[in-house]
Amino acid sequence: MIVTRFAPSPTGLLHLGHAYAALFAAEKATKGGGRFLLRIEDIDRTRSRADFEAAIFDDLAWLGLAWEQPVRRQSEYFDDYRAALARLDAERLVYPCFCTRKAVAAEVAGAAAAPHGSSVAYPGTCRRLSPSERDERIAAGELYALRFDSSEALKRFGPLTFSDGGRGTIAVDANVLGDAVIARKDVPASYHVAVVVDDAAQGVTLVTRGEDLLDATHLQRLLQASLGLPEPGYHHHALIRNDAGERLSKRDGAQALAALRAAGESPSAIRQRLGFA
Repeated sequence: MIVTRFAPSPTGLLHLGHAYAALFAAEKATKGGGRFLLRIEDIDRTRSRADFEAAIFDDLAWLGLAWEQPVRRQSEYFDDYRAALARLDAERLVYPCFCTRKAVAAEVAGAAAAPHGSSVAYPGTCRRLSPSERDERIAAGELYALRFDSSEALKRFGPLTFSDGGRGTIAVDANVLGDAVIARKDVPASYHVAVVVDDAAQGVTLVTRGEDLLDATHLQRLLQASLGLPEPGYHHHALIRNDAGERLSKRDGAQALAALRAAGESPSAIRQRLGFA
């Protein structure tokens, strides 16, 4: 059975791009005689708002979509994400990073300019610190984030691949996102940790989402393997863009579903416009 999900963040109003993603996921589930789930990704408590969540439900129902209850909210499962982080820590696949974003950007730029350098997402500065130095800096009260040791994970669990419905089999490359941050002081776990834990908990078998998240799949497959989680299939679809060819964002109020509804557009017109007649 195919199980898909649409997982918006309640940090703004849904736009046409969200509508396409939701309809795409629902269609994949329906054609496969499966299940379509809705998940609210509200792990960022500083930006998530109840009125935006209510608007998500309203817009999706207006489009004619139905989803299973109860809806999973990430904010209710922080303990699950902490448990996943603890397991990664026990496996020595995470390390504290004391670098500021500015320092990381400067080092990446320097590495790219070197004769034999290559630009990577994070150059591994703090990965090279000794355990004693890490402990001393933490004890001194330095702020830090937790990074995932992608290269070590691939060394232990690779080679890995993932299957994309539009692109075929893709080999996992640990350098695509590098040693990404997977937890900060103000957020108990990153999107990457939360999403793999959620998909496994909900039994999602097919992850459908925009092609802008294709790179993230390399990291998420590494996390799945490291945590012993099942591997879903993937389908990264094209993005809906505005007249200037730019991908839509929540700041693009003209394309918000609420604005289109207020202007008199019907659900069937939106579906036709997006190719779901």
